[in-house]
Amino acid sequence: MSNLITDRRSLLKGGATMLAAAAAMSSEQLLGYAKAWAQTSPWKPEAGAKINLLRWKRFVEAEDVAFMKIVDAFQKANNVTINVSNESYDDIQPKASVAANTGQGLDMVWGLYSLPFLFPNKCTDMTDVADYLAKKCGGWAESGKAYGMLNGKWIGIPVAATGGLVNYRVKAAEAAGHKTFPKDLGGFLDLVKGMKKNGTPGGMALGHASGDANGWLHWALWAHGGNLIDKDNKVVINSPETAKALEYVKQLYDNFVPGTASWNDSSNNKAFLAGQLHLTVNGISIYVAAKKENPQIAEDMNHAHLPAGVDGKTRELHLGFPILVYTFTKFPQTCKAFTSFLLEPAQFNPWVEAAQGYLSPFLLDYEKNPIWTADPKNTPYRDVAQTANTPAGIGKMGENAAAAIADFVVVDMFANYATGREDVKTAMASAERNAKRIFRG
Repeated sequence: MSNLITDRRSLLKGGATMLAAAAAMSSEQLLGYAKAWAQTSPWKPEAGAKINLLRWKRFVEAEDVAFMKIVDAFQKANNVTINVSNESYDDIQPKASVAANTGQGLDMVWGLYSLPFLFPNKCTDMTDVADYLAKKCGGWAESGKAYGMLNGKWIGIPVAATGGLVNYRVKAAEAAGHKTFPKDLGGFLDLVKGMKKNGTPGGMALGHASGDANGWLHWALWAHGGNLIDKDNKVVINSPETAKALEYVKQLYDNFVPGTASWNDSSNNKAFLAGQLHLTVNGISIYVAAKKENPQIAEDMNHAHLPAGVDGKTRELHLGFPILVYTFTKFPQTCKAFTSFLLEPAQFNPWVEAAQGYLSPFLLDYEKNPIWTADPKNTPYRDVAQTANTPAGIGKMGENAAAAIADFVVVDMFANYATGREDVKTAMASAERNAKRIFRG
């Protein structure tokens, strides 16, 4: 394995274009490592185990290829079967909930945000896996603990996150008067207005886009001092701070490219790559695709964290990807073994490289991977775990907070006001009513 690591590092020095090739080299060694790992693993797969695993549909093809290589190596090394099915972001939660309610169909789900918190009593205790990985991989970021733990027990393992960061065209931003990306709310609004005025508009999703819309709209709420719930999980959405956030988002929306109120999670990717959109909030997948399909756009792109809030602090809602194991699986040892194997350095590092910045780590050692500095445009995505809040914000993550994000409570509030369907007071009152229905317990 040491030669493999040395070879990969030497390739990485050649730049980002070599990363996929470096990761692809590990297939044969990966199987050898998987066999050796199986001999010493704390978890021994059940004989003849057959696992049904549901995961989100890829946005970076090389990431999916690398993931399936890990699956293949684990299967062969342990003589088990893992059937992987893929669904779009918006279809993961309903299908996972059906399995949780019926007790059949799936053994594991690699899902979004706070999925395990929707049905914590149906999630296997993964504390032993989390502790094992923490000792081996530099410990968990605080946001990783928040995404995985409930009442001191790990109900899911946060594999990684996709950073919801600003993707923008450099020349369009400079033409709008911003040589460097603005770090405050006023500067960001000025940039969006200037880009619209110059015919190079930006735009962020206000539709039911599980990743994109939830991400930037929660940031807008928190940046103005607003919150859905307080530290005691009391609903506090109806506030002067929320009203300021609504007014701010309306000003942004009025300067967006048309149609963002109906966008899903792929809409902005397509518009950006088509040259119709010059600023958005997204994972790094637009840049990855542009390098392959439209190098001129990639050359003129850069990334940045969203501006700090009114208190000077940066709080962002990134798209966390926790993996959970159902309590009703017949093969819990196989599921635990696979989850821990997935995050072992020998294959997680090449997998992160193959994802080209789309998977940002919650385990601290992986922040040292050269992918984050081989191309400076990747670097903002390295620090996602450090700025990430859970959907609960300052509150405690639980079933109710998970339900609120699954029901788009915050997204609908902003969309209803920005598009003129409701005034400020009605939009806040509607969100308050919907949130209290969820948090009444």
